[in-house]
Amino acid sequence: MTYESPFVALREASDSRALLVGDHASNAVPAELGTLGLGGGSFTRHIAYDLGVAALVSELSQALQAPAVLAGFSRLVIDPNRAEDDPTLIMRLSDGEIISGNAKIDAAETARRLSEYHRPYHDAIDRALDRIIAAGDPPLLISIHSFTPVWRGHARPWHCGVLWAGDPATARSCLEFLRREPGLVVGDNEPYSGELEGDCMDRHGTRRNIDHVLIELRQDLIADPADRSVWVKRLSALVTYLMQPGAPHEQY
Repeated sequence: MTYESPFVALREASDSRALLVGDHASNAVPAELGTLGLGGGSFTRHIAYDLGVAALVSELSQALQAPAVLAGFSRLVIDPNRAEDDPTLIMRLSDGEIISGNAKIDAAETARRLSEYHRPYHDAIDRALDRIIAAGDPPLLISIHSFTPVWRGHARPWHCGVLWAGDPATARSCLEFLRREPGLVVGDNEPYSGELEGDCMDRHGTRRNIDHVLIELRQDLIADPADRSVWVKRLSALVTYLMQPGAPHEQY
């Protein structure tokens, strides 16, 4: 991908109260940072972005006619799903690869990347949520990520995971809905925990008292357009269910 902007906003004029976000949707690096000392192959790996997420969020936004905000830069530039003071905000080593362009990063360069990339992305999410609230609706914030099917030699059994911390009610509704489907293996705070202080869901969901959840999808299940369309349909049904009056979750 070519870097153009710190974020991409879709369907800003939508009247849907659901907002989709993709923190790790892009593997783009601004020209001034070159390749961060990496070969091109590194940017096709999960260390640079969440494979399949950009296409899935775009298609899901279309299916739901809902707004979406996607990060326009690689997580190797600066991770938008980390707090500004998180030690993993700018990675120097990721899954065995040394990120030499980040190895000697100083406070001034960290501050620049926060100002030019990280904060504009989060400001765009805040503006989108503010528009929904101004319309008189309670927002529903859905973050989409993807995970590798194999990690350190171990196959991951989950087809998807529901990650949560501050909003157990929405997460519980997601788990109940997805687990109705026979054969679908759904992780509860697997393969990762949703408890990360200062991450995107904590910042925009928990701290703003907004219903929210993070959905992780296994990358091999959304790489092919036909397979991805199955997940677009499944997640469209899930989000529609969560937005129905009387759905079994309440703002926490």
